[in-house]
Amino acid sequence: MLTDSQILDSMRGIIDPDFGKDIVSLGFIKNVQITGGDVSFTVELTTPACPVKDQFKADCEKAVSAIPGVSSVVVEMSAMKPKKKPGMGINTLQRVDTVLAVSSCKGGVGKSTIAAQLACAIQREGLRVGLLDTDIYGPSVPTLFNIRQPQIMMRDNMLIPLEVDGLKLMSIGFVMGDAPAVMRGPMVSGYVQQILQQTDWGDLDYLLIDMPPGTGDIQLTLVQQAAFDGAIIVTTPHSLSLVDVARGILMFEKVNVPVLGIVENMAYFICDNCEKKHYLFGQSAQTLKDRFGLDTLAQFPIIEGISNLSDTTLGADLAPLKELTNNLHRAVGKRRIQQEALPIVTPQPGHIRVQWPDGSEDQLLNRDVRAACQCAACIEEYTGQQILDPETIAPDIQATSIDTLGNYAVSIVWNDGHSSGIFSWERLKEIAAGVTA
Repeated sequence: MLTDSQILDSMRGIIDPDFGKDIVSLGFIKNVQITGGDVSFTVELTTPACPVKDQFKADCEKAVSAIPGVSSVVVEMSAMKPKKKPGMGINTLQRVDTVLAVSSCKGGVGKSTIAAQLACAIQREGLRVGLLDTDIYGPSVPTLFNIRQPQIMMRDNMLIPLEVDGLKLMSIGFVMGDAPAVMRGPMVSGYVQQILQQTDWGDLDYLLIDMPPGTGDIQLTLVQQAAFDGAIIVTTPHSLSLVDVARGILMFEKVNVPVLGIVENMAYFICDNCEKKHYLFGQSAQTLKDRFGLDTLAQFPIIEGISNLSDTTLGADLAPLKELTNNLHRAVGKRRIQQEALPIVTPQPGHIRVQWPDGSEDQLLNRDVRAACQCAACIEEYTGQQILDPETIAPDIQATSIDTLGNYAVSIVWNDGHSSGIFSWERLKEIAAGVTA
Protein backbone atom coordinates (compact mmCIF):
# COMPACT_ATOMS: atom_id res chain seq x y z
CA MET A 1 0.00 0.00 0.00
CA LEU A 2 1.40 3.37 -1.03
CA THR A 3 2.15 5.94 1.68
CA ASP A 4 2.75 9.68 1.79
CA SER A 5 6.33 9.05 2.91
CA GLN A 6 7.06 6.98 -0.20
CA ILE A 7 5.72 9.70 -2.44
CA LEU A 8 7.71 12.43 -0.70
CA ASP A 9 10.93 10.42 -0.47
CA SER A 10 10.86 9.77 -4.22
CA MET A 11 11.17 13.52 -4.88
CA ARG A 12 13.97 14.34 -2.42
CA GLY A 13 16.47 14.21 -5.25
CA ILE A 14 14.83 17.12 -7.07
CA ILE A 15 16.92 20.16 -6.14
CA ASP A 16 15.87 23.78 -6.48
CA PRO A 17 18.82 25.51 -8.19
CA ASP A 18 18.28 28.80 -6.34
CA PHE A 19 18.15 27.38 -2.82
CA GLY A 20 20.36 24.32 -3.22
CA LYS A 21 17.82 22.18 -1.34
CA ASP A 22 15.33 19.54 -2.40
CA ILE A 23 11.76 20.59 -3.05
CA VAL A 24 10.41 18.35 -0.29
CA SER A 25 12.57 19.95 2.42
CA LEU A 26 11.58 23.37 1.09
CA GLY A 27 7.93 22.49 1.65
CA PHE A 28 6.90 22.77 -2.01
CA ILE A 29 4.90 19.52 -2.04
CA LYS A 30 1.34 19.99 -0.79
CA ASN A 31 -1.92 18.03 -0.58
CA VAL A 32 -0.71 14.50 -1.40
CA GLN A 33 -3.69 12.27 -2.31
CA ILE A 34 -3.46 8.51 -2.82
CA THR A 35 -6.33 6.40 -4.18
CA GLY A 36 -5.15 2.90 -4.90
CA GLY A 37 -2.39 3.39 -7.47
CA ASP A 38 -3.50 6.90 -8.42
CA VAL A 39 -1.40 9.70 -6.91
CA SER A 40 -1.99 13.44 -7.05
CA PHE A 41 -0.32 16.37 -5.33
CA THR A 42 0.43 20.07 -5.70
CA VAL A 43 3.85 21.65 -6.23
CA GLU A 44 3.59 25.12 -4.66
CA LEU A 45 6.42 27.26 -6.01
CA THR A 46 7.54 30.64 -4.73
CA THR A 47 6.25 32.48 -7.81
CA PRO A 48 3.94 31.54 -10.72
CA ALA A 49 6.69 32.58 -13.13
CA CYS A 50 9.33 30.17 -11.77
CA PRO A 51 11.70 29.56 -14.73
CA VAL A 52 12.08 25.84 -13.91
CA LYS A 53 8.45 24.98 -13.12
CA ASP A 54 8.02 22.82 -16.23
CA GLN A 55 11.18 20.92 -15.38
CA PHE A 56 9.98 20.45 -11.80
CA LYS A 57 6.67 19.06 -13.01
CA ALA A 58 8.36 16.60 -15.38
CA ASP A 59 10.85 15.50 -12.71
CA CYS A 60 8.08 14.97 -10.15
CA GLU A 61 6.00 12.89 -12.56
CA LYS A 62 9.01 10.78 -13.44
CA ALA A 63 10.09 10.24 -9.82
CA VAL A 64 6.67 9.25 -8.50
CA SER A 65 5.83 7.10 -11.54
CA ALA A 66 8.90 5.00 -10.80
CA ILE A 67 7.48 3.86 -7.43
CA PRO A 68 6.17 0.26 -7.64
CA GLY A 69 2.38 0.22 -7.48
CA VAL A 70 1.86 3.73 -8.92
CA SER A 71 -0.45 3.62 -11.93
CA SER A 72 -1.03 7.36 -12.56
CA VAL A 73 0.40 10.69 -11.40
CA VAL A 74 -1.38 14.06 -11.52
CA VAL A 75 0.78 17.08 -10.64
CA GLU A 76 -0.84 20.48 -10.16
CA MET A 77 1.45 23.51 -10.22
CA SER A 78 0.66 26.54 -8.03
CA ALA A 79 2.46 29.42 -6.34
CA MET A 80 2.52 30.70 -2.78
CA LYS A 81 0.88 34.02 -2.03
CA PRO A 82 3.18 36.84 -0.89
CA LYS A 83 2.90 37.96 2.70
CA LYS A 84 1.72 41.55 2.62
CA LYS A 85 3.03 43.94 5.22
CA PRO A 86 0.47 44.53 7.96
CA GLY A 87 -0.97 48.03 8.09
CA MET A 88 0.37 48.93 4.67
CA GLY A 89 -0.97 48.92 1.17
CA ILE A 90 -4.11 50.26 -0.44
CA ASN A 91 -7.31 48.53 -1.48
CA THR A 92 -6.67 48.72 -5.22
CA LEU A 93 -3.53 46.59 -4.81
CA GLN A 94 -5.08 43.86 -2.64
CA ARG A 95 -5.58 41.60 -5.67
CA VAL A 96 -2.04 42.14 -6.98
CA ASP A 97 0.32 39.29 -6.09
CA THR A 98 3.63 41.10 -6.58
CA VAL A 99 4.26 44.86 -6.61
CA LEU A 100 7.72 45.89 -7.83
CA ALA A 101 9.38 49.29 -8.09
CA VAL A 102 11.57 50.09 -11.08
CA SER A 103 13.79 52.95 -9.96
CA SER A 104 16.82 54.82 -11.21
CA CYS A 105 17.36 57.70 -8.76
CA LYS A 106 18.85 59.56 -11.74
CA GLY A 107 17.12 60.55 -14.96
CA GLY A 108 18.28 59.64 -18.44
CA VAL A 109 19.38 56.06 -17.80
CA GLY A 110 16.51 54.37 -19.67
CA LYS A 111 14.53 53.31 -16.59
CA SER A 112 11.10 53.73 -18.18
CA THR A 113 12.16 51.85 -21.30
CA ILE A 114 13.43 48.93 -19.20
CA ALA A 115 10.25 48.97 -17.08
CA ALA A 116 8.03 48.89 -20.19
CA GLN A 117 10.04 46.17 -21.92
CA LEU A 118 10.07 44.11 -18.72
CA ALA A 119 6.29 44.44 -18.32
CA CYS A 120 5.75 43.29 -21.91
CA ALA A 121 8.15 40.37 -21.49
CA ILE A 122 6.41 39.11 -18.34
CA GLN A 123 3.00 39.52 -19.97
CA ARG A 124 4.17 37.46 -22.96
CA GLU A 125 4.85 34.61 -20.51
CA GLY A 126 1.11 34.40 -19.93
CA LEU A 127 1.02 36.30 -16.65
CA ARG A 128 -1.36 39.15 -15.76
CA VAL A 129 0.72 42.33 -15.70
CA GLY A 130 0.16 46.02 -15.10
CA LEU A 131 2.50 49.00 -15.57
CA LEU A 132 2.00 52.24 -13.63
CA ASP A 133 3.92 55.35 -14.72
CA THR A 134 4.19 57.74 -11.76
CA ASP A 135 6.62 60.32 -13.16
CA ILE A 136 4.44 63.43 -12.94
CA TYR A 137 7.04 65.76 -14.52
CA GLY A 138 7.98 63.49 -17.42
CA PRO A 139 5.56 60.57 -17.95
CA SER A 140 6.97 58.16 -20.51
CA VAL A 141 4.32 55.47 -21.03
CA PRO A 142 2.20 57.54 -23.50
CA THR A 143 5.27 58.01 -25.72
CA LEU A 144 6.67 54.49 -25.29
CA PHE A 145 3.39 52.88 -26.35
CA ASN A 146 2.46 55.65 -28.82
CA ILE A 147 -0.82 56.36 -27.03
CA ARG A 148 -2.19 59.76 -28.03
CA GLN A 149 -5.27 61.39 -26.47
CA PRO A 150 -6.39 58.30 -24.55
CA GLN A 151 -9.98 58.06 -23.40
CA ILE A 152 -9.73 57.31 -19.68
CA MET A 153 -12.85 55.62 -18.35
CA MET A 154 -14.07 55.62 -14.76
CA ARG A 155 -16.29 53.13 -12.97
CA ASP A 156 -17.51 53.64 -9.40
CA ASN A 157 -15.12 56.59 -9.09
CA MET A 158 -12.18 54.38 -10.07
CA LEU A 159 -9.82 54.83 -13.03
CA ILE A 160 -9.85 51.92 -15.47
CA PRO A 161 -6.39 51.10 -16.90
CA LEU A 162 -5.93 51.02 -20.65
CA GLU A 163 -5.18 47.61 -22.13
CA VAL A 164 -2.63 47.09 -24.90
CA ASP A 165 -2.40 43.48 -26.06
CA GLY A 166 -3.49 42.33 -22.60
CA LEU A 167 -1.04 44.57 -20.73
CA LYS A 168 -2.74 47.02 -18.34
CA LEU A 169 -1.36 50.56 -18.43
CA MET A 170 -1.91 53.66 -16.34
CA SER A 171 0.08 56.88 -16.46
CA ILE A 172 -0.20 60.29 -14.90
CA GLY A 173 0.30 61.43 -18.48
CA PHE A 174 -3.05 59.85 -19.41
CA VAL A 175 -4.76 61.98 -16.77
CA MET A 176 -2.90 65.27 -17.22
CA GLY A 177 -2.39 65.14 -20.98
CA ASP A 178 0.37 67.26 -22.52
CA ALA A 179 0.04 70.10 -20.02
CA PRO A 180 3.25 70.81 -18.08
CA ALA A 181 3.14 69.83 -14.42
CA VAL A 182 3.77 73.18 -12.73
CA MET A 183 3.09 72.44 -9.08
CA ARG A 184 4.76 72.18 -5.70
CA GLY A 185 5.58 69.11 -3.64
CA PRO A 186 2.32 68.62 -1.69
CA MET A 187 0.27 68.84 -4.90
CA VAL A 188 2.56 66.34 -6.62
CA SER A 189 2.25 63.88 -3.74
CA GLY A 190 -1.52 64.34 -3.90
CA TYR A 191 -1.64 63.38 -7.57
CA VAL A 192 0.55 60.34 -6.91
CA GLN A 193 -1.68 59.20 -4.05
CA GLN A 194 -4.77 59.67 -6.17
CA ILE A 195 -3.52 57.55 -9.05
CA LEU A 196 -2.38 54.87 -6.59
CA GLN A 197 -5.65 54.76 -4.69
CA GLN A 198 -8.07 55.17 -7.58
CA THR A 199 -6.79 52.80 -10.25
CA ASP A 200 -8.74 49.55 -10.45
CA TRP A 201 -6.12 46.97 -11.44
CA GLY A 202 -8.22 43.91 -10.74
CA ASP A 203 -6.34 40.60 -10.50
CA LEU A 204 -2.65 40.84 -11.43
CA ASP A 205 0.37 38.62 -11.01
CA TYR A 206 2.76 41.56 -11.32
CA LEU A 207 2.38 45.33 -11.08
CA LEU A 208 5.50 47.26 -12.10
CA ILE A 209 5.60 50.83 -10.84
CA ASP A 210 7.87 53.06 -12.89
CA MET A 211 9.22 55.40 -10.22
CA PRO A 212 10.16 59.04 -10.81
CA PRO A 213 13.92 59.66 -10.66
CA GLY A 214 15.27 60.81 -7.30
CA THR A 215 14.78 60.02 -3.62
CA GLY A 216 12.43 62.77 -2.45
CA ASP A 217 8.86 63.19 -1.23
CA ILE A 218 7.19 61.54 -4.24
CA GLN A 219 9.35 58.44 -3.96
CA LEU A 220 8.75 58.16 -0.21
CA THR A 221 5.00 58.55 -0.74
CA LEU A 222 5.07 55.64 -3.17
CA VAL A 223 7.19 53.25 -1.10
CA GLN A 224 5.24 53.99 2.07
CA GLN A 225 1.83 53.34 0.51
CA ALA A 226 2.29 50.69 -2.15
CA ALA A 227 3.69 47.86 0.07
CA PHE A 228 6.35 46.89 -2.48
CA ASP A 229 7.57 43.30 -2.62
CA GLY A 230 10.88 44.50 -3.99
CA ALA A 231 12.71 47.00 -6.17
CA ILE A 232 15.16 46.90 -9.05
CA ILE A 233 17.50 49.78 -9.78
CA VAL A 234 18.33 50.75 -13.35
CA THR A 235 21.63 52.51 -13.97
CA THR A 236 24.24 53.12 -16.62
CA PRO A 237 27.91 52.36 -15.91
CA HIS A 238 28.63 56.10 -15.99
CA SER A 239 30.14 57.43 -12.78
CA LEU A 240 27.42 60.06 -12.30
CA SER A 241 24.77 57.34 -12.36
CA LEU A 242 26.62 55.02 -10.00
CA VAL A 243 26.83 57.78 -7.40
CA ASP A 244 23.03 57.71 -7.19
CA VAL A 245 22.72 53.92 -6.98
CA ALA A 246 23.86 53.98 -3.35
CA ARG A 247 21.26 56.65 -2.54
CA GLY A 248 18.53 54.52 -4.06
CA ILE A 249 19.61 51.40 -2.18
CA LEU A 250 19.65 53.27 1.12
CA MET A 251 16.24 54.84 0.44
CA PHE A 252 14.53 51.52 -0.22
CA GLU A 253 16.21 49.73 2.66
CA LYS A 254 15.26 52.45 5.14
CA VAL A 255 11.60 51.76 4.37
CA ASN A 256 12.07 47.96 4.36
CA VAL A 257 11.74 47.44 0.61
CA PRO A 258 14.24 44.76 -0.50
CA VAL A 259 16.38 45.66 -3.50
CA LEU A 260 16.39 42.61 -5.77
CA GLY A 261 19.24 43.65 -8.03
CA ILE A 262 20.64 46.13 -10.53
CA VAL A 263 19.96 46.45 -14.26
CA GLU A 264 22.88 47.92 -16.16
CA ASN A 265 21.54 49.78 -19.21
CA MET A 266 23.51 51.10 -22.21
CA ALA A 267 26.47 49.13 -20.91
CA TYR A 268 28.05 48.52 -24.34
CA PHE A 269 27.43 48.55 -28.08
CA ILE A 270 28.17 45.90 -30.66
CA CYS A 271 30.20 47.06 -33.64
CA ASP A 272 28.64 46.43 -37.07
CA ASN A 273 31.99 45.50 -38.58
CA CYS A 274 33.66 43.32 -35.95
CA GLU A 275 30.68 42.13 -33.85
CA LYS A 276 32.76 42.94 -30.76
CA LYS A 277 31.27 44.34 -27.57
CA HIS A 278 32.64 47.80 -26.83
CA TYR A 279 32.16 48.92 -23.21
CA LEU A 280 31.96 52.71 -23.27
CA PHE A 281 32.31 53.13 -19.51
CA GLY A 282 34.23 49.96 -18.65
CA GLN A 283 32.94 46.57 -17.57
CA SER A 284 31.41 47.30 -14.19
CA ALA A 285 29.15 44.33 -13.43
CA GLN A 286 31.64 42.90 -10.93
CA THR A 287 32.39 46.41 -9.65
CA LEU A 288 28.69 46.87 -8.88
CA LYS A 289 28.64 43.53 -7.07
CA ASP A 290 31.73 44.43 -5.06
CA ARG A 291 30.53 47.92 -4.22
CA PHE A 292 26.90 47.30 -3.37
CA GLY A 293 26.68 43.56 -2.70
CA LEU A 294 23.84 43.23 -5.22
CA ASP A 295 23.60 41.01 -8.27
CA THR A 296 23.41 42.49 -11.75
CA LEU A 297 20.16 41.09 -13.14
CA ALA A 298 21.05 41.94 -16.75
CA GLN A 299 23.28 44.09 -18.93
CA PHE A 300 21.60 45.86 -21.84
CA PRO A 301 23.56 47.20 -24.82
CA ILE A 302 22.67 50.34 -26.74
CA ILE A 303 19.84 49.11 -28.99
CA GLU A 304 18.20 51.16 -31.72
CA GLY A 305 14.41 51.23 -31.45
CA ILE A 306 14.21 49.63 -28.00
CA SER A 307 11.98 52.51 -26.83
CA ASN A 308 9.34 51.83 -29.48
CA LEU A 309 6.62 49.68 -27.93
CA SER A 310 3.78 50.59 -30.27
CA ASP A 311 4.06 46.87 -31.09
CA THR A 312 4.44 45.02 -27.78
CA THR A 313 6.15 42.09 -29.50
CA LEU A 314 9.15 44.28 -30.27
CA GLY A 315 11.97 43.15 -27.99
CA ALA A 316 10.71 39.57 -27.68
CA ASP A 317 13.98 38.24 -29.09
CA LEU A 318 16.31 40.34 -26.88
CA ALA A 319 18.61 38.00 -24.94
CA PRO A 320 19.24 40.54 -22.10
CA LEU A 321 15.48 40.91 -21.64
CA LYS A 322 15.01 37.16 -21.29
CA GLU A 323 17.90 37.09 -18.82
CA LEU A 324 16.31 39.91 -16.83
CA THR A 325 12.89 38.24 -16.57
CA ASN A 326 14.39 34.91 -15.49
CA ASN A 327 16.65 36.52 -12.90
CA LEU A 328 13.81 38.70 -11.61
CA HIS A 329 11.47 35.72 -11.14
CA ARG A 330 14.21 33.90 -9.27
CA ALA A 331 14.96 36.91 -7.08
CA VAL A 332 11.28 37.35 -6.17
CA GLY A 333 11.00 33.67 -5.33
CA LYS A 334 14.11 33.65 -3.18
CA ARG A 335 12.90 36.67 -1.21
CA ARG A 336 9.61 34.95 -0.41
CA ILE A 337 11.12 31.87 1.14
CA GLN A 338 14.63 32.80 2.13
CA GLN A 339 15.21 32.87 5.87
CA GLU A 340 18.97 32.54 5.90
CA ALA A 341 21.00 33.52 8.93
CA LEU A 342 22.83 36.83 8.45
CA PRO A 343 26.02 38.16 9.98
CA ILE A 344 25.59 40.40 13.02
CA VAL A 345 27.65 43.60 12.69
CA THR A 346 27.95 45.87 15.70
CA PRO A 347 30.10 48.92 16.54
CA GLN A 348 32.57 48.55 19.40
CA PRO A 349 35.12 50.99 20.86
CA GLY A 350 37.98 51.02 18.34
CA HIS A 351 36.61 48.28 16.09
CA ILE A 352 33.62 46.72 14.37
CA ARG A 353 32.55 43.26 15.45
CA VAL A 354 31.28 40.80 12.83
CA GLN A 355 29.65 37.60 14.07
CA TRP A 356 29.30 35.19 11.15
CA PRO A 357 26.46 32.61 10.91
CA ASP A 358 28.96 29.72 11.22
CA GLY A 359 29.93 30.92 14.71
CA SER A 360 33.22 32.56 13.74
CA GLU A 361 33.94 36.19 14.56
CA ASP A 362 36.07 39.02 13.18
CA GLN A 363 37.06 42.29 14.79
CA LEU A 364 37.84 44.94 12.18
CA LEU A 365 39.73 48.05 13.16
CA ASN A 366 37.63 51.15 12.56
CA ARG A 367 40.38 52.91 10.61
CA ASP A 368 40.77 49.87 8.30
CA VAL A 369 37.06 49.76 7.55
CA ARG A 370 36.80 53.51 7.03
CA ALA A 371 39.81 53.45 4.69
CA ALA A 372 38.34 50.56 2.69
CA CYS A 373 35.15 52.44 1.75
CA GLN A 374 34.42 52.22 -1.98
CA CYS A 375 31.79 54.94 -2.28
CA ALA A 376 32.09 57.72 -4.86
CA ALA A 377 33.43 60.13 -2.25
CA CYS A 378 36.33 57.81 -1.45
CA ILE A 379 37.14 56.21 -4.81
CA GLU A 380 37.69 58.00 -8.14
CA GLU A 381 34.98 56.57 -10.41
CA TYR A 382 36.90 56.65 -13.69
CA THR A 383 40.29 55.34 -12.55
CA GLY A 384 39.37 53.36 -9.43
CA GLN A 385 42.09 55.21 -7.54
CA GLN A 386 41.55 56.06 -3.90
CA ILE A 387 40.57 59.66 -3.20
CA LEU A 388 40.47 59.30 0.56
CA ASP A 389 43.87 59.79 2.16
CA PRO A 390 44.10 57.23 5.00
CA GLU A 391 46.36 59.62 6.90
CA THR A 392 43.43 62.04 7.27
CA ILE A 393 41.32 59.47 9.15
CA ALA A 394 41.15 60.36 12.83
CA PRO A 395 42.77 57.80 15.14
CA ASP A 396 39.60 57.72 17.22
CA ILE A 397 37.22 57.28 14.26
CA GLN A 398 34.06 55.52 15.43
CA ALA A 399 30.98 54.07 13.75
CA THR A 400 27.89 55.81 15.11
CA SER A 401 25.37 53.49 13.45
CA ILE A 402 25.35 50.31 11.37
CA ASP A 403 22.26 49.27 9.40
CA THR A 404 21.74 45.93 7.67
CA LEU A 405 20.73 46.24 4.01
CA GLY A 406 18.56 43.27 3.07
CA ASN A 407 20.60 40.07 3.11
CA TYR A 408 23.64 41.39 1.27
CA ALA A 409 25.39 44.29 3.03
CA VAL A 410 25.54 46.93 5.76
CA SER A 411 25.73 50.72 5.63
CA ILE A 412 27.93 52.48 8.15
CA VAL A 413 27.70 56.05 9.45
CA TRP A 414 30.89 57.45 11.01
CA ASN A 415 31.46 60.22 13.52
CA ASP A 416 33.39 62.19 10.87
CA GLY A 417 30.07 62.69 9.05
CA HIS A 418 30.66 60.10 6.31
CA SER A 419 27.48 58.08 5.61
CA SER A 420 27.52 56.78 2.02
CA GLY A 421 29.61 53.66 2.54
CA ILE A 422 28.02 50.28 1.73
CA PHE A 423 29.94 47.14 2.71
CA SER A 424 28.89 43.77 1.31
CA TRP A 425 29.54 40.62 3.32
CA GLU A 426 32.34 39.74 0.90
CA ARG A 427 33.89 43.15 1.40
CA LEU A 428 33.91 42.69 5.18
CA LYS A 429 35.58 39.30 4.74
CA GLU A 430 38.24 40.90 2.53
CA ILE A 431 38.93 43.58 5.14
CA ALA A 432 39.23 40.91 7.81
CA ALA A 433 41.75 39.12 5.58
CA GLY A 434 43.75 42.32 5.14
CA VAL A 435 42.56 43.09 1.60
CA THR A 436 41.66 46.79 1.80
CA ALA A 437 42.29 47.94 -1.77
